[in-house]
Amino acid sequence: MNKLVFFLLLLPFFTKAQQHQLDSLFAVQKDFSGVVLAAEKGKIIYHKAFGYRAFASKTPLQKSDIFELASVSKQFTAMIIMMLKEKGMLGYDESVEKYLTISYKGITIRNLLTHTSGLPDYQDIMDEHWDKTKVAGNEDCIEYLNKFAPAKLFEPGTKYEYSNTGYLLLASIAEKASGKDFIELCRQWIFRPLQMNSTAIRKPAEKAAIKNFAIGHIFVQNRQLYIRADSFPSSNYTIWLGNRKGPGRISSTATDLLIWDQALYSNKLVKQSTLLEAFTPIKLYDGSNSYYGFGWMLRAASNDGTVVYHDGDNPGYKTEIIRLIDKKKTIILLNNNAHQNFENIINTMETILK
Repeated sequence: MNKLVFFLLLLPFFTKAQQHQLDSLFAVQKDFSGVVLAAEKGKIIYHKAFGYRAFASKTPLQKSDIFELASVSKQFTAMIIMMLKEKGMLGYDESVEKYLTISYKGITIRNLLTHTSGLPDYQDIMDEHWDKTKVAGNEDCIEYLNKFAPAKLFEPGTKYEYSNTGYLLLASIAEKASGKDFIELCRQWIFRPLQMNSTAIRKPAEKAAIKNFAIGHIFVQNRQLYIRADSFPSSNYTIWLGNRKGPGRISSTATDLLIWDQALYSNKLVKQSTLLEAFTPIKLYDGSNSYYGFGWMLRAASNDGTVVYHDGDNPGYKTEIIRLIDKKKTIILLNNNAHQNFENIINTMETILK
């Protein structure tokens, strides 16, 4: 093969027409605030910032700004569990009770990873019973889960229901199995080795000290203004549950997420055979498939091959990463004003970039 032809085949295939379509997409999105990144074969083909880091001061967003990821964090929690499995420090089909004292029997680590545990929502329990002048962490949440012990939603393995409780327990299991704090595990095993230098699990004071932290905003209809989300009572749980680990709380940049995405094509963190299980549907007891792997939502019967994704939603934030694995394409959208057209935007982006 001609060397020039071979070189051109390695380059991302991205046309000026696609560039124009993406520019046009964001041009008509009133008030959209966020950072968008699209990549092919690890090469950035579109990367722009729109809107404001802080609406009150009209401080423009930059492409390097840090966003709260919300539930996009779950893929990192799942990776820590996979790394522990590879090191022989735990097994997916081991009982949760081997590591934690909980009132719910018959639940495995695999059930937690795949949201098939049937566990009730810890946040509902804490919201009803916790003294909100104090900041709760995982141990507090587990204590209250045991103390008030509402009934299971279903028997483990019989159905899928998204569970923040499950991922909180996974972080605590990781600590028991490794003897290390979960935050330090993420730092030592993922963020530092991959040089994800803007990524961390941060407390509110740490976020406030970062100049380029994109502040979440909510639109107030009667004032026709975007107001900081942390000024509303709906954000209070992020303070009194501020020490929880596992379901969320990671903050990062679009470029750091691309580093993460590219690492998943390699053996830097775990073997590809280990990662494959994370992208495989799980069989429920009735024989049907559930399309949530280990920290990733799975697209069923896609003409684009294997497609995995995850979204996140915190007060003022909407986030999503989509990986078209066979096509080696990546879409990352980080939004700090909970834009009403978020889903339409990311769906249109994917259509344009296919």
